[in-house]
Amino acid sequence: MAENDKLPPHDIAAEEAVIGSLLIDGTAIYDIATILQKGDFYHEPLQMLYDACLSLYQRSEAINQITVAQELDRQGKLEACGGVAYLSHLISILPTSLDIQEYAQIVNRLSVSRRLIAASQQISAIGYQADPDAEASISKAEDILYRLRLTQGPRDFQHVRQLLDKYFEPRPVTEEGYAGPITKIMSGYRGLDELTSGFQQSDLIIVAGRPSMGKTTLAVNIARNAAIEQGACVAMFSLEMSSEALVLRLLCSEASVLLSQVRLGQHTETEEKKIMDAIGILSEAQIYIDDSPHLRIAEMRSKARRLMYERGVNMIVIDHLGLMSADTRMENRVQEISYITRSIKALARDLKVPVLAVSQLSRASEVRTSHRPQLSDLRDSGSIEQDADLVVFIYREDYYYPTEDDWQKVFPDKEYPAGIANVIVAKHRNGPVGEIPLRFVPRYSRFENLANQEPSLL
Repeated sequence: MAENDKLPPHDIAAEEAVIGSLLIDGTAIYDIATILQKGDFYHEPLQMLYDACLSLYQRSEAINQITVAQELDRQGKLEACGGVAYLSHLISILPTSLDIQEYAQIVNRLSVSRRLIAASQQISAIGYQADPDAEASISKAEDILYRLRLTQGPRDFQHVRQLLDKYFEPRPVTEEGYAGPITKIMSGYRGLDELTSGFQQSDLIIVAGRPSMGKTTLAVNIARNAAIEQGACVAMFSLEMSSEALVLRLLCSEASVLLSQVRLGQHTETEEKKIMDAIGILSEAQIYIDDSPHLRIAEMRSKARRLMYERGVNMIVIDHLGLMSADTRMENRVQEISYITRSIKALARDLKVPVLAVSQLSRASEVRTSHRPQLSDLRDSGSIEQDADLVVFIYREDYYYPTEDDWQKVFPDKEYPAGIANVIVAKHRNGPVGEIPLRFVPRYSRFENLANQEPSLL
């Protein structure tokens, strides 16, 4: 038989066993309603029979030979299903309904095989279109497979004990180092974590600031803290900095060694030992870096999903939003940024992980006396503020007053805030907004906790 002449995978006996079991014991529907849908049946009469059983189930009515026959007759489908005689036959082929879940699993598995065949045909059609944009074609193909994957693993009730146990049981670490499900990502900064309760699954977090404020440093530090202190798997898209430069920054921050000394090979023996220790720590961290400079949404989504399948991603970091491109040409940059932020938020929801994106601020804060950033300063589009679950600004007063004399001229009664960075949570969809002070150590590209780091609510 030719390949195209083969019948799609199916098992009529298993399908008949499912319906026969329901006719013997209607309460068995509770065991399979989350496993099987009408479309999982290959044989059309059995599709109609299962649909009738579901209709009775949804109306909380009994399921048996008589009620199913009446439901089919009401729908005008009884004869098309083989009549009452076929219902009697389905009951006669089974002695009991005890194995209905096993029959249902067979029907479900073969249904997945048929959908996989259909997906392969759709992917084949994409290939024959010969789109000049190869990445767009690959993204479409992966979307088809991703939607197929999403149809698997239906959720069911869990006892409260199962949910509570997740908070107390240690997470097993696999050979690859993946720590398993992580319900939230902690930034590693006490005040910020206290204010936000951690970065939640499906959250879009925007870290924004003017140039040289340290927004990339904060994003990298948070990624480091999540990977090393929580065992999280972090995917980093670095559009502005090469992977080598980013890793060097991570290394110097971890080792507390000046970047310039490492770059020029001028470190001491003591510093070399610190560097080797830092290399050992970072080598164990599950941090994956993509430094494609001209990244489009379709490419990012494709790469993130692939890494999710292979390793299990717990957090995505994007540096930075302004360098990303939409998949299609837009009329203006505002529309393009709107498309990008919507797509990133959709990715966070699809993968159920927090996505942290770095963003620039407009020059509006430069002309204000206080220079403190506001939500309206978010560059290019109001959609950034609209789509984000958390908006975090970095503001350093010593940036605008580089010496203590400059500061005292304006604020004679206030202490000079040398090395103090204010992390401002300006939007928090599910909690309070506030401000947290951190220590900024530029020579090591690092933010540190302060002894007194109580968040002040705004």
